Amino acid sequence: MAEASRWHQGGTLKHEPHFRKEVEIRTTLQELLLYFIFLINLCILTFGMVNPHMYYLNKVMSSLFLDTSVPGDERTNFKSIRSITDFWKFMEGPLLEGLYWDSWYNNQKLYNLKNSSRIYYENILLGVPRVRQLKVRNNTCTVYSSFQSLMSECYAKYTSENEDMADFGLKLNTGWKYSTPSIDAPWHWGFVGVYRNGGYIFTLSKSKSETQSKFVNLRLNSWITRATRVIFIDFSLYNANVNLFCIIRLVAEFPASGGILTSWQFYSVKLLRYVSYYDYFIASCEITFCIFLIVFTTQEAKKIKEFKSAYFKSIWNWLELLLLVLLKNTEKYSDFYFLAYWNIYYNNIIAITIFFAWIKIFKFISFNKTMSQLSSTLSRCIKDIVGFAIMFFIIFFAYAQLGFLVFGSQVDNFSTFQNSIFSQFRIVLGDFNFADIQQANRILGPIYFITFIFFVFFVLLNMFLAIINNTYSEVKADYSLGRRPDFELGKMIKKSYNNALKKLKLKKPQTDENSKDMKSGDLAERARREGFDQNEIQSAEQMKKWKEGLEKKYYSTGTQDDHQPVTQQEFRNLFLYAVELEKELHYISLKLNRVMRKVSGLPY
Repeated sequence: MAEASRWHQGGTLKHEPHFRKEVEIRTTLQELLLYFIFLINLCILTFGMVNPHMYYLNKVMSSLFLDTSVPGDERTNFKSIRSITDFWKFMEGPLLEGLYWDSWYNNQKLYNLKNSSRIYYENILLGVPRVRQLKVRNNTCTVYSSFQSLMSECYAKYTSENEDMADFGLKLNTGWKYSTPSIDAPWHWGFVGVYRNGGYIFTLSKSKSETQSKFVNLRLNSWITRATRVIFIDFSLYNANVNLFCIIRLVAEFPASGGILTSWQFYSVKLLRYVSYYDYFIASCEITFCIFLIVFTTQEAKKIKEFKSAYFKSIWNWLELLLLVLLKNTEKYSDFYFLAYWNIYYNNIIAITIFFAWIKIFKFISFNKTMSQLSSTLSRCIKDIVGFAIMFFIIFFAYAQLGFLVFGSQVDNFSTFQNSIFSQFRIVLGDFNFADIQQANRILGPIYFITFIFFVFFVLLNMFLAIINNTYSEVKADYSLGRRPDFELGKMIKKSYNNALKKLKLKKPQTDENSKDMKSGDLAERARREGFDQNEIQSAEQMKKWKEGLEKKYYSTGTQDDHQPVTQQEFRNLFLYAVELEKELHYISLKLNRVMRKVSGLPY
């Protein structure tokens, strides 16, 4: 009874951990399948928000308003504007002609709409375009005392503190009177400043002739002055053929240094979301997505409640929280530009979200040996990489500051410290113009370039690769010695796959004994071909059976009891196994001695 009790106790200790592990594997497999369904749904949802026609609509509009030259001057277009004169030529030329398409190429009317314009005959101009400018006050900068007699006016760069809000010029309408900006409106980030909404605004007319008269009136009455720091041209289009809105903003900045810097924004967005049957399918995916979001939020809340502070020690938990934060809804505004702005902002969040959603798959890669080696390599060498990164960026930023101070006033790629940093990354990738820095400084230019390539490219990057390569070699060596994670999930997937094939009668059932007999027969046949006699083969097969039996009993994964009872038969098998091992070792020793004697007898 006592022995039976001990056997029962040993069996419980042996099989209960195995059962818990099998339950854990099944739970992980269910989570993986559920997450794949969520990922597929998210991919359908995100790709459904993107239309290939967005690119073509942006391209054709940018070509019309950016590349069209001023009549009589083929070198002047919006991109090449450098003076106020060029700006007015653009306003009264390419902009005016591009906005108003009221007839076919043979001057026949295409449609009967009141003063409506269809750009390229397919894109309806929504409402009327708007032009606004921001100005700065006089005497907002400090003039050196020796030059005060020469400078009666001084206009600093644009800031919200320097902004001029007083009426000027004709003081007749909003074009000459300041309009207060909306509190919720986003600011515009330009080349030389960050600009808020509001300012001096005038709207164009639906009539081409009236708009042209407005441009002439503004030009003759000096609407643009020395105080002007930026002008925005905003308008919106709708193409019913592809159900897309195109919100366009053309920006002309007037820096305090003089001249004009132009930039532009073309946002093609799908604001009318549910029109076709495919759109309603996307709507169903959005509903499914919301359900997944509620489920995942509930799961993470339970985990935080259960594990408390230990929850935040896992990087995968941080990633899941980040995904939940990114999946919040974004507020939208009624204005077309603001609506497009927040729509693009929402799309960017979705893009980042799906990026991290794909990264999270690494959490479930333990069933793959190669991917497990990769994750083990990265986790093991992270400390070395952090230490290396500190040394790398010290040298990298030192070179960036050197390049900015030496070449910043003459080379565009080093005009700011940020540009210097990105230019150095381009140097590492081989995308760089050496002639520019050589022309800027014939001595320090080549010295900077050669030393940067040597220390950063040849030394530091090779150190980085050596750290990863060395760690990968260690991980691979550990895996070869058996110190590796269990790939039970992979075995479970393979087992489920084989069972499904058997149920579908696509694979013939095969017992373990038949499989072992077939493998043993193959090994025996191979051994005969290698020249081994029958006694050696039988001895090897006997040793293999003893070894498998001993490993199954004493080295199984689920074994927890180190003091299991040993029967007399098991002790006898263990003794015979040891004797056979001694014989094999003695035989190997004799062969090694024979080989060594032959080697020592060879002439040098």
